[in-house]
Amino acid sequence: MNKTNAMRIIERDGAEYTVHTYDGGALSGVAVAEELGEDVSRVYKTLVTTSGPGKFFVFVIPVAEELDLKKAAKAAGEKSVEMLPQKQLLPVTGYIHGGCSPVGMKKLFPTFFDSSAEGKVIFVSAGKVGMQVELSSAELVRITGASFAPLTR
Repeated sequence: MNKTNAMRIIERDGAEYTVHTYDGGALSGVAVAEELGEDVSRVYKTLVTTSGPGKFFVFVIPVAEELDLKKAAKAAGEKSVEMLPQKQLLPVTGYIHGGCSPVGMKKLFPTFFDSSAEGKVIFVSAGKVGMQVELSSAELVRITGASFAPLTR
């Protein structure tokens, strides 16, 4: 298996992780959880927002939940944030829709994990459609310099 940039960074930073693969292309997060045979509360999606030109924020929430933009803005210390248009995802992050990982973006953007991940082992994209990594949320927070915050509705 070819390692993704996210996997190389996780290894470089000394974190233990497990790779999981699935077929089906860019599925919804809930479908990915079903493909993996995992509870949706353990599988997280990575969302990128903006609060203006050059200001980007990363939010990692459970796949079955929706990002509360007001809570996200509060966590980021901004008046408001909006979802980054999908066509801008690749140029800004280096990742495509369905394969966006909180680890290994082009730049290290301010990152926030939903409070529900605290103390858990979770799944996030490995940086490629069809691949997920399973590891401690504490390790993900350490690697990305993130923090925990309430982010969902």
